[in-house]
Amino acid sequence: VSMFEPIGGSAPKYTGQNVVCPLAAIGAAQMMLEQLGEAEAAARVEGAMVKALTGGKIKSVSARRMGMSTSEMGDLVAGLV
Repeated sequence: VSMFEPIGGSAPKYTGQNVVCPLAAIGAAQMMLEQLGEAEAAARVEGAMVKALTGGKIKSVSARRMGMSTSEMGDLVAGLV
């Protein structure tokens, strides 16, 4: 049995504020894909995260300091997949 969750938890104190970096949750999903034998999909997600982090649009991965909302960052990564 495997479980996948961001190492820092889900940050419930920020619920509904759209200010939390979703990369830990996306990374947990990427690890789940690896575990399920979906190596190609996992590699695409990981590559998208790297591109997002190195593309210059993300100012920080700290809550409220990203330079974009949670949704915008999620859309950025999804668009790079």
